[in-house]
Amino acid sequence: MLVLLPPSETKALGGEGPPLDLDALSWPDLSPPRRKLADAVVELAADVPASLVALGLSVRQQDEVSRNAELWTAPTVPALRRYTGVLYDALGFASFSRREREKAHRRLVVASALFGLVGGADPIPAYRLSGASTLPAVGGLRSFWRPTLEPVLAEIDDLVVDLRSGTYAALAPIAGAVSVRVVTEDATGRRLTVSHHNKMYKGRLAAVLVRLGREPSTVDGLARAVSRAGLTVEVTADRSLELLATD
Repeated sequence: MLVLLPPSETKALGGEGPPLDLDALSWPDLSPPRRKLADAVVELAADVPASLVALGLSVRQQDEVSRNAELWTAPTVPALRRYTGVLYDALGFASFSRREREKAHRRLVVASALFGLVGGADPIPAYRLSGASTLPAVGGLRSFWRPTLEPVLAEIDDLVVDLRSGTYAALAPIAGAVSVRVVTEDATGRRLTVSHHNKMYKGRLAAVLVRLGREPSTVDGLARAVSRAGLTVEVTADRSLELLATD
C-alpha cells in the first residue's frame, strides 16, 4: 500500500543533512525534470520581484525567495520532517515509534511541485513552489510534470490511497487509486464536503494507515481496517471512500 500525501506551503527550516543530491531521492527516473525545475527555481530567485509574482508571494515573504536561491547548497532533512502544517501535525510523525517511522518511510509518499514525488525518508531542503505555479523557464507545472510523472505513477503495483489536493492530483492522475473525500453531516444527515477539517482528517487517516499491521489490498479491506482503528469511513463508489469528520 502506498499513501500519497499533498505537500505543504510551510516547511521546517534548517537541517543537518548534506546538500540536495537528486540521486539520493526515490524514483531516479524523475531526476532529469527535477534538475531542470530546480535550476529554473534557482535562476528565478535571482530576480526577487519576478519570483514574488511567479510564486504568488508578498513582499514580506522575500525570505522564501532567498531559500529558493540556496536550493543546491542548503542542508536537508527527510521529507516527513520537512513538511509542516495541519495535515503533518495530525500525522504526528515525531510521535511515531522507530518501527512506525520505518513503516511511514515505506508507505508515505509526498507529491511535490519541485520533485514530483518524494519518499518519506528522502532528504530535501526547504523551498517554495506550488503546484499551481507557472515559471518563466518551464511554464505551468501541470504541463511540465504530467508527461513524466503520469507513467511513473502508472507503474505502481500497490494499492494507492490518494490524499492529494486537487492542485497536485492534476499534475498526474492515477488510474485505480482510492480517492478520499472528507465530509460532515448536517442536522438532516446530508453529507457535505468540508474544508476546515479536511487536512486534519487526512493526516489522521495517514497515521492510521501507517500503523496498520497488515496492508489491505482492496477498497473494502481498507475501509474495514480504518473503521477498526476508530475512524468513520464508507465506501461510496468502486474506488472512493468518504471519511466522516466528527469533531
